[in-house]
Amino acid sequence: MVISDEKYVVSTTYRKSGTAVPTPTWIVALDGARIGFWTSSESGKYKRLRNNPRIVLQPSDGRGRVKAGSQSAEGTAELVISGADFDAIQRGIRAKYGVMVPVSRFFNTLGHLGKGKFPYGDVGVVITVSDPV
Repeated sequence: MVISDEKYVVSTTYRKSGTAVPTPTWIVALDGARIGFWTSSESGKYKRLRNNPRIVLQPSDGRGRVKAGSQSAEGTAELVISGADFDAIQRGIRAKYGVMVPVSRFFNTLGHLGKGKFPYGDVGVVITVSDPV
């Protein structure tokens, strides 16, 4: 199975200290060996990828528990806020996850009440996979 066919993957990004930070993520296929997902410009994932574009993806459940026997795929992330790749990620996520998108957005808003503005899905992450799975 191609990793972009998975419903969820755990995306592991890296702090400046080198510490790995795994996060469950929705994911869509782009073209060739490229995969995309979205995140918030206020998220830790965005900040870590801005500092270090290395990312490792592995099939998981919705809580980020890695699927037994699955393989990881390493890649390099590029952050986009507009353009064809950004639009493709937006369309792909909405098509693949449907009603879960507004539900997720609602809970994201609830989780940030009183904490100021926290954009939802305003940054596209384009991953070029080094060794496609």
